[in-house]
Amino acid sequence: MNGKKILVTGGTGYIGSHTVVELQQAGYEVVIVDNLSNSEADVVDRITEITGNSPKFYKIDLTDSDALREVFVKEKDIFSAIHFAAFKAVGESVEKPLMYYRNNLNSLINLLDLSGEFKVKNVVFSSSCTVYGQPEKLPVTEQTPVIRPESPYGNTKRISEEVIQEFTIAHSGFNGIALRYFNPIGAHPSALIGELPRGVPNNLVPFVTQTAAGLRDQLKIFGDDYNTPDGTCIRDYINVVDLAKAHVAAISRQVNGKMRNSFEVFNLGTGQGASVLDIVKGFEKATGKKLNYTMAERRLGDVEQIYANASYAEKELNWKAEKTLEETLKSAWEWEKKLRNIE
Repeated sequence: MNGKKILVTGGTGYIGSHTVVELQQAGYEVVIVDNLSNSEADVVDRITEITGNSPKFYKIDLTDSDALREVFVKEKDIFSAIHFAAFKAVGESVEKPLMYYRNNLNSLINLLDLSGEFKVKNVVFSSSCTVYGQPEKLPVTEQTPVIRPESPYGNTKRISEEVIQEFTIAHSGFNGIALRYFNPIGAHPSALIGELPRGVPNNLVPFVTQTAAGLRDQLKIFGDDYNTPDGTCIRDYINVVDLAKAHVAAISRQVNGKMRNSFEVFNLGTGQGASVLDIVKGFEKATGKKLNYTMAERRLGDVEQIYANASYAEKELNWKAEKTLEETLKSAWEWEKKLRNIE
């Protein structure tokens, strides 16, 4: 047990909650900050049920600098902050760009500002493969050019990475790691935590599971005329528990002083592309549930296809995605069933 204290912003959210579980199981002390804008307070109880250890929880909005300051005052000796808290719907960001820039950038700036003031020396940032836009060459590596993303959401991730990098230059001894996720899906094997979006889901798999559960009449697949084998978009779908473990590996890198530079980036994916129809068919195979789906117009901000080369993360973080797509889709259905009391 190492006892290092980690601040996790957005720690009751989908990826955040799974990461808190993995951090606690690795012996870290966790402090969660979340405004519950896209999550529920009982997630803290669910984390406690899984780990037998209750994380500290503060219900605040990171755009409120004074409220965040109180956390830093109360919680001495924070070693690193993992920053998840952000708005994350691609389509919504196209419709409401200022809301995304205001929330996602101000929350990060407040976190870094207070980290500097309170001598917190590390941050791990929840970034995204959207920073690559529609890459010319696949799979993408960390050397693939970062270009202006297709959506304001993606652009906030690109700008945030630049802000962190410039902060590390200005503040000697401060370290930042940006983890560029591909598409997280699935749920914890306990079925106690998983993806639970408010309202109509923006992501594919919750829409799939909600359709299978009868909450949605029909699954819409946005675009069947892309230049891909079956005409639907291709993504690199990674199990959320695998993804959470990568954050523990990133923190361990900081704890052990293994960083090669003050700012580093890692792709986190499986290295395999799967189409939207692959997900639909894979879900049906994994669960035995037939899905009612239809084709719809392309959605603004979506790239055609992207998948990772994650060999650098394997080499440097000693991490790689391990769970199969079928196993992951089954875990998403188990979570949905438990949530809705479906036999």
